[in-house]
Amino acid sequence: MFRLRRYRYYVFFAAIVVFLLFRVAQNSEQWETVSASFPHTAPAFDPNSPPASKPIVNKHVDTSLFRGISSEDDDLPQRILDRPTTDSAPVKIPDLPKLKTTQQVNDDDDNDEGDFELPPKSDPIVEQAGVLAYDHEGAAKATTAPVINVPDKNVGQGAKDVDKKPTTTTIHWKKVPEHFPVPESEIIPLPTGKPKKIPTIQYAFGKESAENREIREARRQQVKAEMERGWAGYWKYAKGHDELSPVTKKFRDPFCGWAATLVDSLDTLWIMGMEEEFKEALAEVEKIDFTVSKRAEIPVFETTIRYLGGLIAAYDVSGGKSGGYDILLKKAVELAEILMGVFDTPNRMPVLYYNWKPQFASQPKRAGTSASVAELGSLAMEFTRLAQITKENKYYDAVARITDAFYEWEERGTSLPGIFPERIDSSGCNQTAQSELEAAQNAAELEAYDQIDSSNDLGTETTLTDEDKVDFESDVKPKGRHNEPDNTKSPIFKRSGKSTALNLNVVKKKNPKTGKVELVAGQRTLPECVSQGLTSGSWGSEQYSMGGSQDSTYEYFPKQWLLLGGLEPKYKELHLKVIEAVKKWLLFRPMVPDDRDILFSAKVTTNGEPETDARTIYEVTHLTCFIGGMFGLGGKIFEVPTDVEIGKKLTEGCVWAYESTATGIMPEAAHVLPCPDAKNCHWNQTLYEHTLDPSFESRDQQIKEYYDRRAKARAAMRKVKEEMKSEEESSSSAGETEYPRKSIFDEKMARGSHAGRDNANIRKRAPVSATENPADDAAETKLLPDKSKAKSSAAKFEDLEDSDPAPGFKKEFVDIKIENEKLPKGFVTVNSRSYILRPEAIESVWYMYRITGDKKWQDEGWKMFEAIVRHTTTDVGSSAIDNVLSTRTTQLNEMESFWTAETLKYFYLLYSEPNLISLDHWVLNTEAHPFKRPKAPFGV
Repeated sequence: MFRLRRYRYYVFFAAIVVFLLFRVAQNSEQWETVSASFPHTAPAFDPNSPPASKPIVNKHVDTSLFRGISSEDDDLPQRILDRPTTDSAPVKIPDLPKLKTTQQVNDDDDNDEGDFELPPKSDPIVEQAGVLAYDHEGAAKATTAPVINVPDKNVGQGAKDVDKKPTTTTIHWKKVPEHFPVPESEIIPLPTGKPKKIPTIQYAFGKESAENREIREARRQQVKAEMERGWAGYWKYAKGHDELSPVTKKFRDPFCGWAATLVDSLDTLWIMGMEEEFKEALAEVEKIDFTVSKRAEIPVFETTIRYLGGLIAAYDVSGGKSGGYDILLKKAVELAEILMGVFDTPNRMPVLYYNWKPQFASQPKRAGTSASVAELGSLAMEFTRLAQITKENKYYDAVARITDAFYEWEERGTSLPGIFPERIDSSGCNQTAQSELEAAQNAAELEAYDQIDSSNDLGTETTLTDEDKVDFESDVKPKGRHNEPDNTKSPIFKRSGKSTALNLNVVKKKNPKTGKVELVAGQRTLPECVSQGLTSGSWGSEQYSMGGSQDSTYEYFPKQWLLLGGLEPKYKELHLKVIEAVKKWLLFRPMVPDDRDILFSAKVTTNGEPETDARTIYEVTHLTCFIGGMFGLGGKIFEVPTDVEIGKKLTEGCVWAYESTATGIMPEAAHVLPCPDAKNCHWNQTLYEHTLDPSFESRDQQIKEYYDRRAKARAAMRKVKEEMKSEEESSSSAGETEYPRKSIFDEKMARGSHAGRDNANIRKRAPVSATENPADDAAETKLLPDKSKAKSSAAKFEDLEDSDPAPGFKKEFVDIKIENEKLPKGFVTVNSRSYILRPEAIESVWYMYRITGDKKWQDEGWKMFEAIVRHTTTDVGSSAIDNVLSTRTTQLNEMESFWTAETLKYFYLLYSEPNLISLDHWVLNTEAHPFKRPKAPFGV
């Protein structure tokens, strides 16, 4: 009996193993389902199994638990929307559930490319134009769209066609009916009529000397060589992907995986005469499938300025309709039709992060409550130019409504009249009033859920599950973007309560089987809305600047006026009011060592009363450097000469920021010291040191306290030495010579006398002097084992009495700060030391050269170019760097598409003939894509 008890556990587990083996043998065919996607001998057909066309599915099982099928399973909104309805009666769950995946739903509809008509292929046109065509058939054979492998739904137990290979399905965007369409009669048309006469922008360049031409041409060729090297690296290691990783020779897809660098660089290739590379790139353009993305959401702003702008500009610079490259217009229209879905909101303000999958895109949407100014207002040029080319007013209508909303808001007034706060509520709903409505609606729904709970208690079946409470925002933000701030919204999914996107519509419905009335989840609807126009998206403090998240909207006002031939006056009014506000609130002159007369644009925060509570941050950011070109361009076309002069000073400011660093490259973001008087500003070293030392005001008091403590310490030390001397004399007379007693000084130091504590405290608050050794302080606090060390301690205190570290105390703090932080003279802080190949500074330099004709801008630009190349060059391209304040930089392995789309293009144009992309014939979007200025209605 005792032995049986000892082995009872083994007997028990052995019985379980035997039982499991029996079950495995009995159900072995079901195990084949697990490996159905691998080559194997097909199982025998089971006549008792359900038909293959109607697999057993438990509709109450959350398919998100079954991960590993495809990358699409990570998309929470799509999983929610793809969940089958729960109207049917529950079914028995098989041992191994054979669930239909998200990608298998509506399989026949996934390949629908939409119901819009696209332009025909370009072969006949190309042949007529006598232009070398690219291989359409070869391009069509490949695709860059991600392929998702999904096991065939008919493979496994009960499959009729056991030899059928696994299929591959991909979720595609498809055009869906609009919830808030604009009636045809209300579509805002492009302005009609002959474009107005606009003042000449470019300087009247004269004949160039042979020497100047030689220098200019040599520089131009070096810029082109950088483009050729970077393009070759991209083509070899990242073709078809968004960006090259130039250090590791790999690629990245931070956008939608639609070959951002390739599309963004098309017009650069043409402008630089790289026609063979341009034609090769066209074959890759034709492969791009805009109906599929590697991202769950499309970043609308970046997609519009890089992709849509890039395609339109490449079409324009390559000759437009007569050029024969109609693939560019075709792909632009394809992309624009997808992006048009973002405007399907009640107030027609766009959703800026667009979840494109049909199950989500088909739901009603509302614009976000915390959009950035730049993202909302920087779509105008691209859609306007597309409308001009295609003669489709719907594209212009989409962005004209945004402009009208900004114009109406400016008329109502903002805290800083003329400019807009960084964050905007574009939802069109008064949040305070809406909250009251939602509270009432929530209460009603809670009551409905209580009824559902009651019916469940009675055993009545209901179709409403906890998952049906899931709601999600329409303005989902991406993980990250090179020029975006930290306070942007992150993805939010609420499991109870209401969001500003969709509400669950709980309705009563009669169950045809039971005859009972049940509460079920109806179609998702938008919540109640108390209408309003654009307003601030921030609670309390608002930020105003010309920097990141705000910049390009202001840039587009004068450029859009040019693109429309001066026929829409709103853009001129908006621009002039912006300029006045910037002059009043943001412009400042920094105090710099050589007293240069330069300007920067600051950031202002206010709680709504700027005259009394405005707080100015005197920042210097690379993104803001576009403003010199904006002032210069606006000053020319609206005939305001003083604005051109301001543009020069703003551009000079960014040139100075480049010249000031160890690398010769401007940092991403820094702060400087403003001049008290912009008209009378001279370098003040004392004021500069005062600013660098955050405790400057209290330094004098600290030094006085330091001297007081030193005096007390000396007095205490004299007393200690007298006691020591008395003790030694007493010990000597008593014959105590072998083991000396500890001195009173040592005992006091061991207990922590005031002298010891005061010394330690002053050392912690202040930097260590170059003439003092901190090791001495540690030695003084140790117990002294004999008289010799007591004498040594006394000697040290005698030295301490004679030392005087206080003089130069303030300067020492500043010097150490400058040395540790490697601050260029004139900079107060540098809070972002990187350079990510940005174009904004050279952009304004180019504008100044074309507007003024002054060749000094070419010289300034060349110093910038040489510095950038020196520190960013890799074997196959150029890389962002981590620290422009040190010549020992680290390359960050990132080459943004704007390096080839903007930065190198501006450098190239700076050293090209002035008639190449003349400002009198072209207008460039914020990604440096040139659009043709109109000479006739619709700009064609």
